[in-house]
Amino acid sequence: MTSDAALAAYEAARARLPDAPSPVAAPERVASLADLAPRFDAFFLDAFGVLNVGEDAIPGAPERIAALQDAGKRVLVVSNAAGFPHDRLMEKYARLGFKFAPEDVVTSRKALAVAVGDGAGRRWGLMVSDGVDAAEFDALDHRRLRDDPEDYDTVDAVLMIGSATWTEERQSLLEAALLERPRPVLVGNPDIVAPRAEGFSVEPGSYAHRLADRTGVAPEFYGKPFANIFDLAFARVPDVPRERIVMVGDSLHTDILGARVAGIAAALVTDHGFPSGRDLDLDTDATGIRPDYVMGSP
Repeated sequence: MTSDAALAAYEAARARLPDAPSPVAAPERVASLADLAPRFDAFFLDAFGVLNVGEDAIPGAPERIAALQDAGKRVLVVSNAAGFPHDRLMEKYARLGFKFAPEDVVTSRKALAVAVGDGAGRRWGLMVSDGVDAAEFDALDHRRLRDDPEDYDTVDAVLMIGSATWTEERQSLLEAALLERPRPVLVGNPDIVAPRAEGFSVEPGSYAHRLADRTGVAPEFYGKPFANIFDLAFARVPDVPRERIVMVGDSLHTDILGARVAGIAAALVTDHGFPSGRDLDLDTDATGIRPDYVMGSP
């Protein structure tokens, strides 16, 4: 998917995203997160496009984050990274040179797990990438949705968690099952795309919006730009006033809109991830979503 197509897809799905004001007429341009350190006590950082692109750390990002931590700033990852269990994310960040406490990595997967709880009374259908453990969802009465139509027919609700090995055939099976018998669909990653070294990957949010368009089933989203993931992040920094917290991301429709929903400042990184090579003024005019700050790299 191209960045133009992804922006159009987000705009087409805008009615399913939360509404929030974007009062900034023109964002302030800063050189890096170092310029924001005197203004904020807590930094909520997206992962893809801010810390890393695919499996590679953004040059200078580990050092910049370490400097914020050494200065006493609270630095949390607030990410729509639902596809992998928490321990695998921690291994990845450590491998890339970041030092985060496990409790300071707040993901949409965690927000989904909190919402599902013990899942009692339902059989759950899981969109989980092949070869990836269901981990915290293993205890549910569940079926992994693959290529057996019976699994789609027998579940009571669906969790859309990881889409790396999701196929058009599986999407068609799910759509047919929900047209036959509508059931709740809970989405653990509202992203439509994610930036990778080789381009954009298609994420669960893309399939969820397609599903809604074709079946009329309204998905329940967990993660940015929705408030549920920010509630988890705020619980990690209970003593920091909202006006001293900034969300740093690369996506207008998830990070920046999410910050507006949460009532905190928003900073957009433009040289990596979604905005790379795009005209920011055109995109903010087209969407009406504007950050408070813009920087090339973190």
